[in-house]
Amino acid sequence: MKNILSIIALSLAVAMSAEAAVVVIGAPGASDISASEAKKAFLGKGASSATVYELEEGNPARSEFHSKVTGKSDSQLKAFWSKQVFTGKGNPPATLSSASAMKSTIAANPNAIGYIDEADLDDTVKVILKP
Repeated sequence: MKNILSIIALSLAVAMSAEAAVVVIGAPGASDISASEAKKAFLGKGASSATVYELEEGNPARSEFHSKVTGKSDSQLKAFWSKQVFTGKGNPPATLSSASAMKSTIAANPNAIGYIDEADLDDTVKVILKP
């Protein structure tokens, strides 16, 4: 009986994680962006005029976002920004503590972009990229 319950619990966990997705958000009037533009913006490259916000380290949505968009793991991202700061080439984006903080910050600034889990969406922000 324990094995059957374990299999059911594992199946539900896999199904729930498969449904969760991170989305890039902007203010309700923001235009869509490409995956390439998002990668450049979140790595401080290119001529993006967008103000970029990250979720804090340790947030699962942050790891998923960077895995899908920038192709960097948490440690690779940390090393990347350390090098950028050390060489004077850039600073990491400001971080926000939660999806609700991300949504309120993005909604208040038409040039800001960030990301949240799709499950946290509401009409205060617009999905501008589904990686």
